[in-house]
Amino acid sequence: MINIALTGACGKMGRVIADIISGRDDCRVCAGIDLVIEQYSDFPVVKSIYELTEKPDVIIDFSHPSALFEYSVLDYCKINNVPIVVATTGYTDEQISQIKAAAEQIPVFFTFNMSLGINLLVDLARKATKVLGDQFDIEIVEKHHNLKKDAPSGTALMIAEAINEELDNKMKYVYDRHSVRKPREKNEIGMHAIRGGTIVGDHDIIFAGRDEVITLSHSAGSKQVFAVGSVNAAVFLSKCEKGLYQMSDLLSSI
Repeated sequence: MINIALTGACGKMGRVIADIISGRDDCRVCAGIDLVIEQYSDFPVVKSIYELTEKPDVIIDFSHPSALFEYSVLDYCKINNVPIVVATTGYTDEQISQIKAAAEQIPVFFTFNMSLGINLLVDLARKATKVLGDQFDIEIVEKHHNLKKDAPSGTALMIAEAINEELDNKMKYVYDRHSVRKPREKNEIGMHAIRGGTIVGDHDIIFAGRDEVITLSHSAGSKQVFAVGSVNAAVFLSKCEKGLYQMSDLLSSI
């Protein structure tokens, strides 16, 4: 039985993850960490990770970018050699560097999206880019709920980076066209963010060529798709040596 601790346990995603884990027989939630404590299940919830009474086998962090650093979650994992699934988005480049550096000491699972479907979308985008090359203009449109703070989404950036790798990293990202008064350049990937209502997460990749358009799309109907992925990642990571892991590593192990 794999013991999992949840940071952000009392938030929306924390509750969804706890519910999913309760239906599995290979893992359990041994504790939760949250600044606002609500005892909604049979596992204890504490404000500080250093208040944990037992060492977890793995931690899932689906809280807020500040939790890893301001509340010492990453430090705790390094000190106690605990693997961590980093499922939150909105990190700065400096914070991402620290997450990757931690993987030199402990197992770290880090991806901008925990959905199996999104990771398939990224793979399809790579294949489309190989076929279409620089003959098609590429635009990425992402849509999320009106409470999401970061833009563009981490997933949109993940898609853009995958496409850019296939094009020898020669593309630049353009986020704002209203102030640009000139034709679109060939080495651009357009990035567009829409915020409204309760949209869980939609991503479209548009390949626009001469007289034809190809669109790859993914739509998340609920947050459960991300929660299921994070639990699968935690079970996978609990058996790993130190290093940086992502969804492709999990999929190849199945």
